[in-house]
Amino acid sequence: SKIYFVIWTTTTWTIPGNLAICLGPQYNYTLVHVGDEYYVMAEELVKTTMETAGITEYTTEGIFTGAELEGMKTKHPLYDRPSPIIVGDHVTLESGTGCVHTAPGYGVEDFEVCKKYDDIGIIVCVDSKGKQTAEAGEFEGMDTDQANKAIAAKLTELGAMLATQKIVHQYPHCWRCNSPIIYRATEQWFCSVNGFKDDAIKAIESVKWIPEWGEDRIKGTVRDRSDWCISRQRTWGVPIPVVYCKDCGKPICNDETISAISELFRKEGSDAWWIKDTSEFIPASVKCECGCGEFTKEYDIMDVWFDSGVSHTSVMEGKDFPSLSWPADLYLEGADQYRGWFQSSLLTSVVYKGQSPYKAVCTHGWVVDGEGKAMHKSLGNGIDPSEITDQYGADILRLWAASSDYHSDIRISKPILGQLSDAYKKIRNTARFILGNLGNGAGFDPDKDSVSDDQLTELDKWALMKLDTLIDTMKKGYDAFDFHIALHALHNFCVIDMSNFYLDIIKDRLYCEKEDSVLRRAAQTAMYRIISAMTRLAAPIISFTAEEIWQFMPHSAADDKESVFLNQMPEKSGIEFTAEFTDKWDFIYNTRLAVNKVLEDARNEKTIGKSLEAKIIIKSSDADYDRYASLADQLKDILIVSGVEVEKSGAAETTFEVAKAEGEKCERCWCFSKYVGTNHDHPTLCERCAVAVEV
Repeated sequence: SKIYFVIWTTTTWTIPGNLAICLGPQYNYTLVHVGDEYYVMAEELVKTTMETAGITEYTTEGIFTGAELEGMKTKHPLYDRPSPIIVGDHVTLESGTGCVHTAPGYGVEDFEVCKKYDDIGIIVCVDSKGKQTAEAGEFEGMDTDQANKAIAAKLTELGAMLATQKIVHQYPHCWRCNSPIIYRATEQWFCSVNGFKDDAIKAIESVKWIPEWGEDRIKGTVRDRSDWCISRQRTWGVPIPVVYCKDCGKPICNDETISAISELFRKEGSDAWWIKDTSEFIPASVKCECGCGEFTKEYDIMDVWFDSGVSHTSVMEGKDFPSLSWPADLYLEGADQYRGWFQSSLLTSVVYKGQSPYKAVCTHGWVVDGEGKAMHKSLGNGIDPSEITDQYGADILRLWAASSDYHSDIRISKPILGQLSDAYKKIRNTARFILGNLGNGAGFDPDKDSVSDDQLTELDKWALMKLDTLIDTMKKGYDAFDFHIALHALHNFCVIDMSNFYLDIIKDRLYCEKEDSVLRRAAQTAMYRIISAMTRLAAPIISFTAEEIWQFMPHSAADDKESVFLNQMPEKSGIEFTAEFTDKWDFIYNTRLAVNKVLEDARNEKTIGKSLEAKIIIKSSDADYDRYASLADQLKDILIVSGVEVEKSGAAETTFEVAKAEGEKCERCWCFSKYVGTNHDHPTLCERCAVAVEV
């Protein structure tokens, strides 16, 4: 009786390569008795295999594990050479027979599992053009498709084919042309990473990784790497500077050859390698150990990742960029570069200089459409940046980039850009209002008209306190490359702190006080400091808008007027804000929010029109009465009403009521006042406006 191992394979053209049979060490195998033959296969797959082969009468004998069969030798079905039994964890029982055809020259898993066995070599019977070589015997010259059919027919002829069936399975394809490709083991050049892996890990720990998970990710890729294949089979690129003995084929790479080749490249460029014969640049003194002095060239090129990986030496240490220094402050690329540029740069640098070539690494995601789908020409969902700049302007595109948490994929669509356009207008309009009250016609010279910190009102100081917070937040955002945090802070500052509060309140001072009054100058001083700082803070994001603002705003002698980018980032105000001050203005701010709600209700009910037509009656709780009473005059201006009264309510909570303001409307400031009509010279003005118009 004969015993056959029933192996399963999806392609027969690989069989001329040396064949091993891989079993799962933990699985149970059995002998299937059919006639005078025995078939070895996994016990669990006997039924399906026999059904596929059309065999109905059989028995099984014995149970043994794959590990028990390891080391046995079987006869190759086509050639006079043994096929050993090996074991591997990649064997599954999802399909097939549990006995897997293994050819280390044609697959990664096969190659890896066979490396554990000293008696299994590598035979590759397919050349670089996809044709079977002389080692394939009668199948020489056939391409893989032809060989697949011919070898299957030969196995059937020899009685070595139990059964065949057509299956559909995944197969590797070229990402550019979509043609099927094959795995084929070839001789390559490698750099061993094991010798300096620990040094590379230490270098990784010295780098600032943005985001922080980048450190663990690149550590994992480096730890898992033992060798770096640096050779590629391409018709373009930088050649590997190695020559081979013409007689014995030994590679020659020493100080003398490297010096000669580098001198050739220095004078004529790397293309000279392909043009010149080795006798034209290899010194006659170079000899192989066998005595031969004639050589052939290596035609493989260097891995392009090696090229980019050493760019830190040519760029940061090159003569063309004298202003740059090594190491780089930052490397910026996509999240796929932990196995690419980030790692190749790190490895070459650790070997070359013993440290990382960068101080920090920042990674980003990819741009996707509004639905989160990858952009492809074939899908027609791409957006040309020129379309955005033509419709919205370049700063909207910059605003979109800065507003995104770019560590993950970034969505872009016209609705998203529309929302950003609205946010941009908020920032721009804030700047326009301030410029309108400082620039042409507003009569403010920062060096002549600015008031001291002591002359600023509490409201002005509150605005500068908010500016200090903005400076802190945006600088931290920039330092951490969290641009969306910086932009969000700028937007909130313009909308919430400025437009909705400070700038709204100081309109009365700006429009109704005398031009050179301390109160008006105090507001202008605060606004100048705000626009100067805000413009410099915004410049890295909305650079064109910031430059435009800078050209229209007044400047002190300390400013460089030519460009906002020639000035330093702003420093904080230097004013000390106590906890008592902060608490007081938080209380005032929250009061204004509450009063605005009741004013809006009164407007909707047609009780009042403008807020200046109203008087606010504060029905204060006992706990807050003293506080409100002391703030009554201040609250009148902050709430933008014509009067504030404070009463004790006796209730636990403070409430607010809206009443009609008393007196007549001043035609200059629009406030209602009992004074209007009492001044003979200015009967239509309130007391303040009557004084303001006096010459």
